[in-house]
Amino acid sequence: MLHVVRAGRVMLHVIQGLATTALVFPLLRMPERYALIRRWSRQLLRILRVSTRIEGLPEGDLPGNLLIVANHISWLDIFVLHAVRPSRFIAKAEVRRWPVLGHLVAGCGTLFLDRGRRKDAHRINEQARSALAAGDTIAIFPEGTTSDGRSVLPFRSSLLQPIVDARGHLQPVAIRYLGPGGIHNDAPAYVGETTFLDSFWRVLGERRLVVELTFGPQLATHARHRGELSRQAEAIIRRALEQSQRDSGPGIHDHRRVSPR
Repeated sequence: MLHVVRAGRVMLHVIQGLATTALVFPLLRMPERYALIRRWSRQLLRILRVSTRIEGLPEGDLPGNLLIVANHISWLDIFVLHAVRPSRFIAKAEVRRWPVLGHLVAGCGTLFLDRGRRKDAHRINEQARSALAAGDTIAIFPEGTTSDGRSVLPFRSSLLQPIVDARGHLQPVAIRYLGPGGIHNDAPAYVGETTFLDSFWRVLGERRLVVELTFGPQLATHARHRGELSRQAEAIIRRALEQSQRDSGPGIHDHRRVSPR
């Protein structure tokens, strides 16, 4: 029954979001759109009973010309980050095909990368560089896939080039989902043979989830190489996850063993 009630509330909320992106967004400037995206994302998390625990976030609003890099666990990650700092995401083209939510993500200005086309990365990088240089915020998941959140997969550096070209700052963010008692919870994990609907249904069944966001130190990118920045950001996020696991203990709220997609 819990699943059904929450699913109904989510669908109504998504319909409202689709209507907003289609009818209201064209009339608004980007700051006004971002305010609505943040409010909508926070409401989605409330419906799903996902609370946030944030560490290391600088006081005041984050600056523009900023690239947020985070480890990637779930479809929820996008909305969790939107709830804190709305951004234009770079996502693989498959995200556009997610049931319903794919249309919503597209309406928020996501840049979709077709990894099957060799030259598509150049197109996306140029769009991202222009947006960053204009003062926008871009967010990426440089692992290039999802994990179960217990560790960090190797980062790919290619999508860091736009922030180097724009001479902006890079903001590492570690994401971890917790369940009762603060132990690791893999309910949101969208990995292995798990389908989007499988992951969505598991999240609906959780009475309470906590997502922990740890903001690392911002990295200046001027005169830096993207490979060096990628390794540094990866190390910052890995240390944050390891520290979180030490603080919460070894327990794992495990729904089933999963492997990276």
